[in-house]
Amino acid sequence: MSVRPILYQAWRNLLFLHWEIEPEEIQRRLPPGLHVDTYEGKAYLGIVPFYMDGLRPTWAPAVPGISYFPELNLRTYARDEHGNRGVWFFSLDAHTRISVAIARTFFNLPYRYAKMDYEVKGDTVSMQTLRSGEPEQHFEYRPTDRIGVSEPGSLNEFLVERYHLYAYSRQGVLRMGTIRHAPYELHEVEVSEYSKALFSINGFQKPEDQPVHAVFSRGVEVDVYPMKKL
Repeated sequence: MSVRPILYQAWRNLLFLHWEIEPEEIQRRLPPGLHVDTYEGKAYLGIVPFYMDGLRPTWAPAVPGISYFPELNLRTYARDEHGNRGVWFFSLDAHTRISVAIARTFFNLPYRYAKMDYEVKGDTVSMQTLRSGEPEQHFEYRPTDRIGVSEPGSLNEFLVERYHLYAYSRQGVLRMGTIRHAPYELHEVEVSEYSKALFSINGFQKPEDQPVHAVFSRGVEVDVYPMKKL
């Protein structure tokens, strides 16, 4: 890629939880120019808690209070009219007001500030998050058996190996960002506590069943490239 990255960051201790959802329900919520992406005819909504580590511009060092924070998002998967396949975020919560403001202003991403507590004891990750006016959410999980890198064509690859993201500006412009990182090294995961509140917060019916897919990754180093208009 000839374009240089504009941001460096690392994502740590990611939990991927996914539920199946009707493709038509997703499609109704996507902006013009995006189409729901499916795996064997099935669409997915994912809840992903993790820790943002060392977010910084390529020309500056990381800054405490801005560069390190827990994050929680609700996401799905989409294709654009040029054949790219990426992530569409319904919400992203983060524990830093400055980074939330920057992401909303310059990347058109639906970040919201939330009060979040994050702790790692041994292999066990705990996160509590509270957005103003919404229910408190709790997550606790730990990795177990190693899976390794996703097999090509597998559900794991479809859900976690995504290198584009989309945003839709207030001016009605669809934009795409690109990221680069090594493939995730995945683990099976034991989840002792999780919340489905992001479904109702974002206008979806809260599923009654357990997630159909759950994996863990210790993390990746990520290069972030400029957003471009599609």
